[in-house]
Order: sequence, then C-alpha cells, then structure tokens
Amino acid sequence: MKLAMLSTTVAIAALSIATPVRAENPTHVRQLLATGECPSCDLSGANLSGAHLIGADLRNANLSGANLTNANLEGADLEGANLQKANLQKVLASDTSLIDANLKGANFQQAQLASTVFDGAVVTGANFQGAKLYTANFDNQ
Repeated sequence: MKLAMLSTTVAIAALSIATPVRAENPTHVRQLLATGECPSCDLSGANLSGAHLIGADLRNANLSGANLTNANLEGADLEGANLQKANLQKVLASDTSLIDANLKGANFQQAQLASTVFDGAVVTGANFQGAKLYTANFDNQ
C-alpha cells in the first residue's frame, strides 16, 4: 500500500514539474484572436503559432516568450511591445511597426520582414539568421 502511494506521489510530482508554465491571460488571447486588438495585453508565453494577426493592435503588449512561428503580422502595430525571447521564426511582417519594441533574444530566423520599422527597438541578441529584410528601417540603433 505504501509503495503504491509512493509511486502515485512520484508520478504526480513528475507531471507537475514537466507541465509548462503558461503566463498569458486567456481572456486577452481570445480578445486578440476575435478582434485583432489587444493593446497592453498580457500575452507572455502565448501560443500564437500560425495566427493571422493582420493589422493587429498590439501596442505595448507583453509577448515575451510567445510563440509566433509562421504568424502573419502584416500591418500590425507592435510599438513598445515586449517580444523578449519570443519565437518569430518564419513570421511574415510587412508594413509592421516594431518601434521601441523590446526584441532582446527574439528569434526571427527565416522571417520575411518587408518595410518593417525597428526605430528605437532593442535588438540585442535577436537572431535574424536566414531572415529576409526588405527596406527594414533600423534608425536610432
């Protein structure tokens, strides 16, 4: 009996350790996906992979650690957003504003960035390997 209880306790402990911590606000995720507007929202750690966020208003949103792989951010406004350590691999971002955004450690591998504005953005440690940057603006870096 004690062995069975010990085994159950160990299994539950292992599952709780292996479960990823999600910090995003589910209401904010639903709001973004339904309306395309979520300024100053908490989307940290959110899985937005493949999301169509065309023209989305994400000014000052917290997207740190978010997964935006293959997302479409055409015309999105991410001014002042926190995208620290976000995964933006293969993202499509044309006419997108990343003015004053925190992009520390963000992954832009194989992203397509056309007419994207990075003025004042912090890009320390960001990975742009294989990214296509067409008329991207990095003024004030």
